[in-house]
This record gives sequence, structure tokens and C-alpha cells, in this order.
Amino acid sequence: MKIYLVGGAVRDSLLNLPIKDKDYLVVGATPEQMLQLGYRQVGKDFPVFLHPKNQQEYALARTERKIGLGYGGFSCHASPDVTLEQDLLRRDLTINAIAQDEKGNLYDPFNGIEDINARLLRHVSDAFVEDPLRILRVARFAARFHALGFHIAAETLALMRQISASDELNALTAERVWQEVDKSLGGPHPEVFFEVLHQCGALEVLFPEIFALFGVPQPEKWHPEIDTGVHTLMVLAQAALLTDDKSVRFAALVHDLGKALSPKEHLPKHHGHGQKGLPLIKALCTRLRVPNETRDLALLVSDQHQNVHQAFELRAETIVKIFDKADFWRKPERLTQLILACIADMRGRTGFENNPYPQGEYLTQCFLAANNVDIAAIIAAGFQGAEIKQALNLRRIEAVSQFKQKMQT
Repeated sequence: MKIYLVGGAVRDSLLNLPIKDKDYLVVGATPEQMLQLGYRQVGKDFPVFLHPKNQQEYALARTERKIGLGYGGFSCHASPDVTLEQDLLRRDLTINAIAQDEKGNLYDPFNGIEDINARLLRHVSDAFVEDPLRILRVARFAARFHALGFHIAAETLALMRQISASDELNALTAERVWQEVDKSLGGPHPEVFFEVLHQCGALEVLFPEIFALFGVPQPEKWHPEIDTGVHTLMVLAQAALLTDDKSVRFAALVHDLGKALSPKEHLPKHHGHGQKGLPLIKALCTRLRVPNETRDLALLVSDQHQNVHQAFELRAETIVKIFDKADFWRKPERLTQLILACIADMRGRTGFENNPYPQGEYLTQCFLAANNVDIAAIIAAGFQGAEIKQALNLRRIEAVSQFKQKMQT
């Protein structure tokens, strides 16, 4: 029995990156032997065991055979006669197909080290096309390692296009797709993830609402990049620079979905696109089973980002109505999230990347003024029932109005 460190831990070590998780491969062992050594089996489709002391994963060497659609349509064969090279052959990318033994010796049958040095994401074998999930994984790796200069090999991108043209992507479960999206949204360059999906044809299949934005024009005066799809990814990139909050980043991604519904005769104008996008966001979030909090923020940003951009022109009544509708009184953090998404929207345009966004501070101060209204004083004044809410609303409007006048003077 021989044990090897494999996958991401070896790759990240060679890239001098922090190692988060360690996965081990066991060659030449049976499940019975592992159990006798105190390991606990957790794998159902193939034998995976947890170390009795540190709970790290140890998987028996295996081969895979395609028997059905999707990433789950494989028959796995694990036995003591499966070699290290045979196990590494089934992996997605060469940079993930490097093993290290207990003495630190590296085993690299598919030239993964060479590809790391060349900053190349390249498939291990043509069996790559058998697993549609690999499109999302490669897109995620391209996003994760973008700053290091990694790019996808032309032949690998060709296989990704081949997968996209088949029915394989439709076999992916919503949970698995969202898991890859969620991981990418947490990385430094989530826009690259969607750029890659667009390049290989997967965006149209998995995210048709986003794909529909490409080719839709916007007014050149305000959007020198013109194309709405390009703008969308620029906004996502700006959101990633502003915050680690994945919900804000997702909201930035979908804030303009309604522009795909603008009548052609009205282009490049997009009247009411924020509201038109709400059903599209709901449908996308339902399909991918997006967490409710993330969905709700995306809906808020789509609905209100135009108002936030025009904050200085809004009446005090309108501002308080927005605060009410968004329930900032109970969830004040959502105002910060909304403003961050709007800053990203403003800066996600060619030539606007470093512009200030005074609307954000202005709305924050309006909210502080409205939120400082003393409810206890209203109750003490003798108001009851619905009168309390009405009086509170009027005083909040008055507080915002006074702040606006102060700003003007």
C-alpha cells in the first residue's frame, strides 16, 4: 500500500499558494484493509475514507467509465491493481494530476509541472468531454488563477465547446452549478468565470438571462463600452474590487437583466429595465436554488439602482418610501450592500472606473437622519395604533427634508 498527496494541495504548493485542504490517494489497498487500520468509510459511489486521527480524506485509486449523461454518469472501479498513473489519468487538468509521495517525490505523468510553469490550463485526456462539470471547474480555475497569468489551452477550449454543443450540460444539477458559481463569486476575478463560459458556449445553456445581454446596445454617452454584456462583466469585476460580499457580487451580475427585454425600436434606451428584470432574476434564482438572502438583494438592486443613481433628484417622500420598501429599518446592512452594487454599476463602464459616487454617502446620511426619529416621543405624544406609523413616517420625511435643505445651503 502506497499513499500519495494529490490534487490541489500539490498544485498550490508548486505555485507557492496557501494549502487549504489535503487529499490523499491510496494505491494497492482494499476497503477491508483501510477499515482494519481504523479508517472510516464515507464514500458511496467509490471508496473514500477518513483518517482515524485527523479526519482527512483518503481515496482508493480508481478508474472511471462513462455510462450515462452528466457528471454522475460514471461507473467507478477501485481495486488494488489500479495504478497511480491510471488514477491520475481520469483527472480534469494536468495541473491537478500531480502526486507527491511521503518522501516528497513528485510524480507527473502528464506534464502538469510544465503546464504550471507555462501558466496553462490543459486537459489530461480526451475523456475530459465525458464530464460536463469540468467546464465549470475550468472556468473557475481560469478565474482563480487569472492574476497569475493562467490561460486555457486552445485544444481544451475546443473540447469545452464540444461539451456545450451536446446535451451534457442539461444533466447538471442546480446545486452543483450553483456550488461552482458560489465558489467563483468568492474569488478575486469572478468576471473571468463568466467570460470563459461565454467563450465556450456554456453561458447560453446555463445562464441564458446573462447571455441575452451580449449584443444589446446602450447609450454611448453613458456607456462607452456600449455592449450590455460587456458592461455586466465590468460591473462584476468592480464589485469584486469593492467587497468580498458574494451577495453584492451576484446582485451586480444580474442588475441589468431587464435590458435584454427592451423593445428594439427603443434601443439603445432601456426605460424601466430594473423592474423588467425582476421576473428574470426570480426565474434564474429559482432554477439554480440561489439562497433567499442573495436573491432578495439582487431583486432590490435591480429595482432600485436607477433611483440610487438619481438620489440627489429624489424627493424626501420618495427616499423614505425606498427605505420602507427595502426594510432598511430592520436590515440597515442592506443599504450598504445596495450602495456598493450601485458604485460597481457606475464604475463598470469604460473610463468611469475611478469616479467618485457621492450618492452613496448622501443616501447614508438621509437614512441616519430618518432613523434617528424618536419613536418613543411619538408614543408619548398620545398617538396610538396606525397613527404611530403615520406620524413616524411624516417625521422621517421631515428629517430627510431638513437634511436635504442643509445640504443645499
